[in-house]
Amino acid sequence: MAHAIRFEETGGPEVLRWEEVVVGDPGPGEVRIRHHAVGLNFADTYFRTGLYPAPLPAGLGVEAAGVIEAVGDGVTGFSEGDRVTYTGSPLGAYSTERVMPVGSLIKLPDGIAFETAAAMTMRGLTSSYLLRRIHPLEEGDTILLTAAAGGVGLIVCQWAKLLGLNVIGTVSTEEKAELARAHGCDHVIHYRSENVAERVRELTDGAGVPVVFDSVGKTTYASSLASLRRRGLLVCFGTASGPVPPIDAMQLAVQGSLFVTRPALADYIADPAERAELAGELFDHVGSGRIDIKVNQRYALEDAAQAHRDLEAGRTTGSSVFVL
Repeated sequence: MAHAIRFEETGGPEVLRWEEVVVGDPGPGEVRIRHHAVGLNFADTYFRTGLYPAPLPAGLGVEAAGVIEAVGDGVTGFSEGDRVTYTGSPLGAYSTERVMPVGSLIKLPDGIAFETAAAMTMRGLTSSYLLRRIHPLEEGDTILLTAAAGGVGLIVCQWAKLLGLNVIGTVSTEEKAELARAHGCDHVIHYRSENVAERVRELTDGAGVPVVFDSVGKTTYASSLASLRRRGLLVCFGTASGPVPPIDAMQLAVQGSLFVTRPALADYIADPAERAELAGELFDHVGSGRIDIKVNQRYALEDAAQAHRDLEAGRTTGSSVFVL
């Protein structure tokens, strides 16, 4: 019998339940996958709390890696036995096996382990579109990255160095600072004890940075805006501390004709060709060892509630996965 984490009402980690589920045969355009590893992402907590609405009762999770066990009618490009990874709708990755549409699947190279894939597909594709699609960054540019020791942060730090960028990262502890430095972060700012915008100005000879990649949101957006140079871009790609409040457009003009964007991964991987291009570059860097994926926390799937508590308390670094 298959098992899955499900929830019938929104709330804290205690609403998550480990249940037996029936997984049928795949229909047209679908496959059945047996998961070997499942990704744990901060966005999962948004569905659990109701910040991202979902019809209830619901499964949870959007990222996993495993092997195709059965293929429905009309499926092309995938076969039984294929190693695959995915990120995206529908919810339900927190499961031992599942049936899902084939459209989200990405073939996984043999040289990349399931745990690595589950730890990096969402984070890696996010890093890919942030650095390769959002802004025409040039060698020698300096970027500001919040949560530099997080799952996306560690990948962005490494990838940025491959592109010849200078990285200023914010962290909450010295342990996280050391981790960020080890992955290519040039300058670390302890946001709890230092003024981020002032330190950015000091490090950039008063100019500020052309781009800030901010995954924290509510508590950091003001300092992120204040860290930008004239006509700089704030990329709000996460809301770990809560949603970004409404921004007064006149303040963008007053602070230097600034730009703000709130991108979503789904819009950068909706086109199969673009998704394949972004994934191919990611897999090439990881497979060659140029980018190292740190799986620093591993949980049993039935311990999802504790995993969410650790995630929301800031007790995790790098990437976390559920192992099956």
